[in-house]
Amino acid sequence: MSKTRLKDLREDKDLYQKDIAKILNIKQQQYSRYETDETEISVTLLKELAIFYKTSTDYILKLTDENKPYPRKKGEK
Repeated sequence: MSKTRLKDLREDKDLYQKDIAKILNIKQQQYSRYETDETEISVTLLKELAIFYKTSTDYILKLTDENKPYPRKKGEK
């Protein structure tokens, strides 16, 4: 199985799964399932991760290789 972008992004920031799980307010075991593609991530959590990593959901989902986020609407995080 290939590494997921979630794992790549987390490791690039020298973070542990427990660190990201705490940010998302979920258990580490649940986050681990997202990284290994055992469980599909919700749109809400996917959006939170894209904002946290300053990238796009398309990048996380491997729909693009462009790491830059889309321009955000005024007033959004």
